[in-house]
Amino acid sequence: MEKGTKERYSPVRQMTDAQRIRAVKEIFSTVTGRYDFLNHFLSLRRDIAWRQFTVRKLRFFSTDRFLDVATGTADLAIEAARQHPSIHVTGLDFVQAMMNRGVIKITERGLGDRIRLLRGDALDLPFPDHCFDSVAIAFGIRNIPDKHRALQEMKRVVVPGGQVMVLEMTFPREGVFQGFYHLYLHRILPTIARAFSKNPAAYEYLADSIVNFPSPEAFAKMMEEAGLAHVEKYSLDFGITYLHTGVKPDAD
Repeated sequence: MEKGTKERYSPVRQMTDAQRIRAVKEIFSTVTGRYDFLNHFLSLRRDIAWRQFTVRKLRFFSTDRFLDVATGTADLAIEAARQHPSIHVTGLDFVQAMMNRGVIKITERGLGDRIRLLRGDALDLPFPDHCFDSVAIAFGIRNIPDKHRALQEMKRVVVPGGQVMVLEMTFPREGVFQGFYHLYLHRILPTIARAFSKNPAAYEYLADSIVNFPSPEAFAKMMEEAGLAHVEKYSLDFGITYLHTGVKPDAD
């Protein structure tokens, strides 16, 4: 059940790291009831296709284990288990209300023996080094102030040669689609959110976080600076979403 409302959140650029972390916890604790519905509705169900594309890129060769960071209601974890029947999946998030909804979905699909959800921090993953073939985060890293540390932690827990994957929405910097997307994020999305969510300000914040996310080129460089090799980026649906992939070097 959604709880509480908020008039407005400060712009992303004006928040300290601590303020942003508190805001994210509050936001995802208050939108749980309508989160899946609004995700699918506001993206015209393209978020499902983006996750499916991501999971098709996963490769398993050593541990048959996959980690879904910022799992939320476990959509990516469930899709990974569906497409790869031999793997075991761990989902991690710091908002328990979101994972409670994820547990229900996992149980309904009969995947309780293959997916486990844990509460934890993306900046301090509670796993030893080299224990997953692949680690991914979908629509979560833009809400983490210290992205470099999050990427380093994801790299740490994958085996040498393992994958780190980031699926994230961004704001097109050029092209005819830019104007429409700006209108959508700042006018259409808040209007719809006010009709369906008890905390519409959350969706204003989420739109702001998309606009302020690094460009695909800048984020690819960030992944390289975190020590990942063979970094690639895939543009999805006119560049409103990108999948970034990198590999942990064998030397690690």
